[in-house]
Amino acid sequence: MVFEQIGNFLETTAFYNVSFDQLIMIVIALFLLYLAIAKRYEPLLLVPISFGMLLVNIPQGDIMDPGGLLYYLYQPVDWGVYPPLIFLGVGAMTDFGPLIANPKTFLLGAAAQFGIFITFLGALGLGFTPQEAGSIGIIGGADGPTAIFLTSQLAPELLGSVAIAAYAYMALVPIIQPPIMKALTNEEERQIVMEQLRPVSKRERILFPIIVFILTSFLIPSAIPLLGMLMFGNLLKECGVTDRLSNAAQNELNNIVVIFLGLTVGATADAGSFLRLQTIGIIGLGLGAFAVGTAVGVLLGKLMCKLTGGKINPLIGSAGVSAVPMAARVSQSVGREANPNNFLLMHAMGPNVAGVIGSAIAAGLLLAML
Repeated sequence: MVFEQIGNFLETTAFYNVSFDQLIMIVIALFLLYLAIAKRYEPLLLVPISFGMLLVNIPQGDIMDPGGLLYYLYQPVDWGVYPPLIFLGVGAMTDFGPLIANPKTFLLGAAAQFGIFITFLGALGLGFTPQEAGSIGIIGGADGPTAIFLTSQLAPELLGSVAIAAYAYMALVPIIQPPIMKALTNEEERQIVMEQLRPVSKRERILFPIIVFILTSFLIPSAIPLLGMLMFGNLLKECGVTDRLSNAAQNELNNIVVIFLGLTVGATADAGSFLRLQTIGIIGLGLGAFAVGTAVGVLLGKLMCKLTGGKINPLIGSAGVSAVPMAARVSQSVGREANPNNFLLMHAMGPNVAGVIGSAIAAGLLLAML
């Protein structure tokens, strides 16, 4: 009787029920945890995502089944609530001053979104549905919340693969971008020192989020959830009378949403949905989208350099992807390699924050068309 009870107990354990595919997913989750903790690759989101992958791939846990904890926490992902709330926090932490001071850099942020639409066409050519292709293409914006928002609306079955690819490439910005930047520019261009940005008035900072939101929302209403929260968060920061709300959006609210979003998105990467050839295609296409976006931003930077008589360093064009502020820091780093006296960080922040706006607009366009 005792041995029978022991046998019954063992049959309920994960050791007895685990599959080879689930073991592979557990190893992948542990590897991602290593990258997040030891290498500090986007740890604030990669740690929750990786742990969510662990939770869902332990047999018998039923964590995502109806009645399970993450089942309920996942519903706001399905409804498209978490990403706009993260954009609220991002807006409260973002300084649009460099973009306001040099509006031309808006073009660089727009150019870097080119990779999204090129990859969209490539995914269609490989047999993905239009909705799946749109979800894959948005990886090129290097904006995790935007990728999650669009994928949850268009192709929720790809959410785990798209989210992991998006955040992986955001984390690998310092590795992926510099070779592309150096290949497309010469030493003389990389050494260009840009003029100091003009001061931006308080009035400009307050009016900017209001005007941008009105213009973009009338043009692309489907982008309102992301752009509306982004600009509302920035208005809380800049208006000077809502410091408590701004601090809450930046800290408590943002941190809570990041935990819930990371865990639940990671929990969509179960062995059955993640370990497919399709996932390899998504990761490859995502890398292509990111590389194309970086390259187009640098090439437009070269064109603007020539048109302005050498006043714009083309390296800041690579910051047009939405990985804030890491992409801007990479522009600064590569520029300092060529010229130790170069300081491109604030100049690169212009296209960098423009890229956040651009990726949200691109998501809105794809959502409206598909």
